[in-house]
Amino acid sequence: MVWSTTIALVPSMPELVVKKLRYYARYIVVCLLLNKMDLVKVLVKELSEEIEDYTQRFNTEYQLEWNLVLQEVAAFVEADPVVVLNNENTVVVISNRLQEGGMSPLEQGMVVGQLTLADALIIGNCNNQVKFSELTIDMFRILQALEREPVNLATTTSKYGTLALTPCLPSQEPSEKPAKRENPHKYLLYKPTFSQLFTFLSASFKELPVNSVLLVYLSATGVFPTGCLDYEGPYDFGGVLTNTNRDVVNGETVQKRNQAQKEMHCLHPGDLFPFTRKPLFVIVDSSNSTAYKNFSNLFGQPLVCLLSPTVYPQSMQDQSQRGSLFTLFLYCPLLAFLSVCGLSSLRQGLWEKAEEFLCKVFRDIGQMITRSRAIDQAFLQFYGDEFLRLLLIRFVFCSATLRMHKLFQESRSFPESYPQLPKQDTVESSFLRKHVLELAAMLDVQRLFWDRALDFVDSQEY
Repeated sequence: MVWSTTIALVPSMPELVVKKLRYYARYIVVCLLLNKMDLVKVLVKELSEEIEDYTQRFNTEYQLEWNLVLQEVAAFVEADPVVVLNNENTVVVISNRLQEGGMSPLEQGMVVGQLTLADALIIGNCNNQVKFSELTIDMFRILQALEREPVNLATTTSKYGTLALTPCLPSQEPSEKPAKRENPHKYLLYKPTFSQLFTFLSASFKELPVNSVLLVYLSATGVFPTGCLDYEGPYDFGGVLTNTNRDVVNGETVQKRNQAQKEMHCLHPGDLFPFTRKPLFVIVDSSNSTAYKNFSNLFGQPLVCLLSPTVYPQSMQDQSQRGSLFTLFLYCPLLAFLSVCGLSSLRQGLWEKAEEFLCKVFRDIGQMITRSRAIDQAFLQFYGDEFLRLLLIRFVFCSATLRMHKLFQESRSFPESYPQLPKQDTVESSFLRKHVLELAAMLDVQRLFWDRALDFVDSQEY
């Protein structure tokens, strides 16, 4: 009886091992979502050993598939273009979640909207971008930017070498009180079809509470219009690609269609019009992001679109597989600043000094936004929410940095927005330009940025 039971179990052994490997993969996904990068690295090492043992014992044909899983998670963990090193040359894991007390308080008497970010649809459909499971690196980064750091984990986290950084204020003593409110509810959609995307949009729109905001983040390949028309409406500018079974070659679709026809597998700006009946905050990171600046606010509700550059310098294009520079700025501005300056590592002491300086810069940007007399009221309507306020401030910092960087010479290399920001009061402010140059000097990369006064003197010498 014992012998027959043992024989019966032998064929099932490979399946049991596969279940264990799948458990490892799922556990890694959970740890990534919780930003437990130290634990992820341990799990990846254990998973590698388990896969090696599995292939040696059973001589399985699935070895290539599991090795691909390992390669994906390794590339995901190593996707950050810059590492922070402590005194022992150990990599410090950085948390970019919103810390309690991390946003500077609104100025007394400031009139802003009372809207709250309730739901966020995070859509990823970029070809050849680092991913693990159904989570691209851009989806992961924007997800982290919309999370609060758990207060009860603040002290525990620091013991394991994680650098939990406050984005706008110096670090404060953790409070026993819970955060003011929960994180926004998130839908993560990896390469959805148009019908799937529209279904989730509709469901979120239907359940959106009063005085709440729906955020839509689109990280996807651009779809461009086929020809010029006399009348250019919300379906004539293209948009971003949704999932389809058609072939894709080097990120561009190969299907041919009549010029009078619109792209079927595409989210056009007009597709979002019905959802502007409620407050809508849109972020588009795409090679055709500017299609979404042709919005019309038909219903008078607060509406803002933050749009990525559509063209990057060649050196930045080469790194696109590791995630978009625009999303990196929204996720961690200092990390993006270092990346655009070609730095690959930084000492923890200098990182903390630069972060402290950025706290001051962000406070000043906030004052620029709220004190501008020319700014569209839609920005102020969203400014009362801490997550949206942080995204707006980081967007302005990104725009100012790229406008001053010598490699970014085309207007298409600058972020845009709908409605447009008053440039002289924000992204082209002399005060903000001074801050960018000061940060560059602190990091010894000021040669990469235009200084209008000095550049004018240099040009006169010739």
